[in-house]
Amino acid sequence: MSAERAVARIDLGAIRHNAGVMAAAAGGARLMAVVKAAGYGHGAAPAARAALAGGASFLGVATVTEAEELRGEGIDAPVLIMGPLTGGEWARAASAGAEVTAWTPEAVARAAAAGAGEPPGVHLKLDTGMGRLGARPEDVSALVDSAAAAGDRIRVAGLMTHFATSDDTTGENASFMSEQLLRFRSAVAGVRDRFPGALVHAANSAATLRQPSAAFDMVRCGISLYGCSPFGGDPAEHGLRPAMSWISYLASVKTLRSRESVGYGRVWRAARGTRVGLVPVGYADGYARCLSPAGAEVLTGGRRVPVVGTISMDQLTVDLGPEGAEAVGEEVVLIGARGDERITAEDVAAWRGTINYEVTCAVGPRIPRIHEG
Repeated sequence: MSAERAVARIDLGAIRHNAGVMAAAAGGARLMAVVKAAGYGHGAAPAARAALAGGASFLGVATVTEAEELRGEGIDAPVLIMGPLTGGEWARAASAGAEVTAWTPEAVARAAAAGAGEPPGVHLKLDTGMGRLGARPEDVSALVDSAAAAGDRIRVAGLMTHFATSDDTTGENASFMSEQLLRFRSAVAGVRDRFPGALVHAANSAATLRQPSAAFDMVRCGISLYGCSPFGGDPAEHGLRPAMSWISYLASVKTLRSRESVGYGRVWRAARGTRVGLVPVGYADGYARCLSPAGAEVLTGGRRVPVVGTISMDQLTVDLGPEGAEAVGEEVVLIGARGDERITAEDVAAWRGTINYEVTCAVGPRIPRIHEG
């Protein structure tokens, strides 16, 4: 019997390995390990330490709270907050010694006013086609002038952009990354001399693997560090090792007769007499309700079995088959490998109709993380 209802086992050795893979792919550029959203569900501080040990030298987060949490764990590596800040968050970022992102003269002014002692590091973000945060081409001059005018109240630590389609290698938007890259090169060429110490960075995981020329001075890698493919395919194709295994157990096993049902709404009825197992994991844990009708499977007893019936808040059920010999207490693997069988975050994403990022981030706080290696 499992000691826990369910756990997510995090292989820190895999994260170190993946950081090494991405550092090599960066071809000499620095590696920023993106550990926002609790390290994509893996645990921010343990993931950060593993990535730093594997070759990263910079960390990326989305919020000031995430930066503070890293500092609270004793991690002193450079940290960039990539998301917007408001109100007192500017001062909190400065207090945490975190670098910040700015794309308007107003944001530059807020960063300059928040500095106490050491001037805060500011990364100027340009919108080359993502359409979200960043100065549009017509606004770049005003942004750059405001940063220069701030003098020694700030340190322009970076010039950055973000690709919208780096993971699209064959579709109609496959060439858009090249367009963005050209726009960014042109914009940077006009301002880089004004900020000689600034790191130029644009590439995420997909761009780092796809186009080495996009590495510039630093790459920002997230999903690949956790052993997931940024292209949604097999991580092994890029030498990546999945870091997360999601494990539960059979809490109940019972025999159903033909046409008997299981779960809310009776959406699944046994086509023949069969054995059905209950796994104490549900959509409140991040195992989405849509997975059952989408054909999701889990591993138990060394084989794949289908998830059947409506997934509820705390439970799901699986069809073990008429001859299924699994008993109460048998291990169930929702994500991970056993023997020659494996279920990846990419598999779950395909069943769910989403991306692997969402799958690992969705594994909820009720699931303890056990960090190993």
